[in-house]
Amino acid sequence: MGPVELPAWLQPRYRKNAYLFVYYLLQFCGHSWIFTNMTVRFFSFGKDSMVDTFYAIGLVMRLCQLISLLELLHIYVGIESNHLLPRFLQLTERIIILFVVITSQEEVQEKYVVCVLFIFWNLLDMVRYTYSMLSVIGISYVVLTWLSQTLWMPIYPLCVLAEGMYFTYSHLYSERRDILKVFPVKKKKI
Repeated sequence: MGPVELPAWLQPRYRKNAYLFVYYLLQFCGHSWIFTNMTVRFFSFGKDSMVDTFYAIGLVMRLCQLISLLELLHIYVGIESNHLLPRFLQLTERIIILFVVITSQEEVQEKYVVCVLFIFWNLLDMVRYTYSMLSVIGISYVVLTWLSQTLWMPIYPLCVLAEGMYFTYSHLYSERRDILKVFPVKKKKI
């Protein structure tokens, strides 16, 4: 009697691909919901929708970003073939900006930059997770592949610009205000 072959759904490669497909699908659904919600709110309420973006979609955004930490584990154990350090740096940057800067400071949550960052992040992630999800099951579209490998080039610098400019400006302005209020302003007598 020869070796017994396992059914396809019990083979390790199938389980890994099924897990990754479900993971990418969940991330795609979360980021698509966020992006769609932001788009509908913008067309319904105009610029007013940008001010309360965080209140409308912040919970789902935080959940998606927390779940994305699993990607570090995926890379570490070898079920995903990306480089660990660049992914770690990208996730760390997002987690710090989302949780330390935006979530912890209510005055930041109402700024337009939060809406802009969320649009950029979700646009990139919708394309990336769609590409990854289809790749796992062996489906490839030239346009989607090109978008996945190219879209980051214009958007990532815009994200960095939005993060660096806004938060740097806010920090420098706060520092200026705090330092200058120490010096009494003398009024000239006329």
